[in-house]
Amino acid sequence: GICFPCPQEGCPMMGHYADRFPEKLKRVDQKYFLNTAADEPFTTWRQKVFIKLSGVKKTRGDINLVYYDTHGNSKEYEVASGGLSQDDIYTEYLDVEINPKNTTKIEFLWNKAIFSLLWARLGAETVNIIHGADG
Repeated sequence: GICFPCPQEGCPMMGHYADRFPEKLKRVDQKYFLNTAADEPFTTWRQKVFIKLSGVKKTRGDINLVYYDTHGNSKEYEVASGGLSQDDIYTEYLDVEINPKNTTKIEFLWNKAIFSLLWARLGAETVNIIHGADG
């Protein structure tokens, strides 16, 4: 993410997802990027996450997922932040650095801002995670 500046509309990706950027592929001297993990084998696994909240109707806060693997590693990913509602389903593509085959646990965290310095942890009605060739 710090190798070169991307245009405001983002950088087109190389590889499997390159076809999702047809207009950017027409540019001359286009720069491309490839998401990788920080450590070997440098692979990321794209996962599509759907989350429906339970609890308060509308609030401010953030939604995160924490992935744990068989080697004791963990990594936290933000799914949504800001205004949250029980009526919405939050969808996000995550480029997870933990191999799904080695994942031992995925922890859901929903932190609700009660006051400016106080957070309450709430729950989810459903969490669906899809992985494979298309995410």
